[in-house]
Amino acid sequence: MTDRALSVVRSGALTTVQDLGRPGHAHLGVPRSGALDGPAAALANRLVGNRPEAAVLETTLNGCAVRPRSTVTVAVTGAPCHVSVDGRPAAWGAPVRVPAGALLTVGTAVSGLRSYVAVSGGITVEPVLGSRSTDLLSGLGPAPLTDGAVLPLGTPNSLHTHVDTAPQPAPPAELVLRVTPGPRDDWFTPEAVRAFTSRTFQVSSASNRIGLRTEGPALERRLKGELPSEGMVLGAVQVPPDGRPVVFLADHPTTGGYPVIGVVRQTDLPAAAQAVPGTPVRFIDVRRR
Repeated sequence: MTDRALSVVRSGALTTVQDLGRPGHAHLGVPRSGALDGPAAALANRLVGNRPEAAVLETTLNGCAVRPRSTVTVAVTGAPCHVSVDGRPAAWGAPVRVPAGALLTVGTAVSGLRSYVAVSGGITVEPVLGSRSTDLLSGLGPAPLTDGAVLPLGTPNSLHTHVDTAPQPAPPAELVLRVTPGPRDDWFTPEAVRAFTSRTFQVSSASNRIGLRTEGPALERRLKGELPSEGMVLGAVQVPPDGRPVVFLADHPTTGGYPVIGVVRQTDLPAAAQAVPGTPVRFIDVRRR
């Protein structure tokens, strides 16, 4: 049995393995997946000397606890949280040495929603279609972590970047999403189109890796029929029959039949990964800027 592995002591509410995802397979009905907060995952890898494509752990809300079988370097980024090694406080957002057999605890998010745990060498579960990411929609990739699971680790990169710490954006107090209207904004009344980019919504507790759901004003349709299923892209803002916009995130379906009123810039989506329920959401029409 290899000593390059992590034993999962506490899996948390939802902890998954994520990397850069598996883009390019939408024609097969396979979502992109990958870390929702890509910059946070990339920073965690950089802090421990991993390559950008190395797989990390993405925790949700209440963290996780793992025990390495050999001495490793770890870094926790994303949502700020308390980090400890065998009960002793450790740094968040910086490289931390964890001895073999010690318990690394990633606590509940103090703000934000998702924390990222990189381990030197990366997590080397078996890739599927070129990615080690867990896809909650299709079921591809490793299952979400469970207590007692064992995750293999790769060999640490000998070319360490020697980064001690790095600034990170705070989770959003207000989520501002720049959006390009269309392609189906003509399915909505003029009043609904104006409300979409002038009213304030809130993040719904029903949000997940598939989509950020919102609460707030219902957007009324002008056309009452249904669309044939058509392709969906990352950041598409689909409006289901209840009229509340849904922003598609990494595990989104590749096709859908509800009209898309706009598409959010991908550079704005990492902040959506950290927006807790109740966070105000504003959609900004980029054509007016």
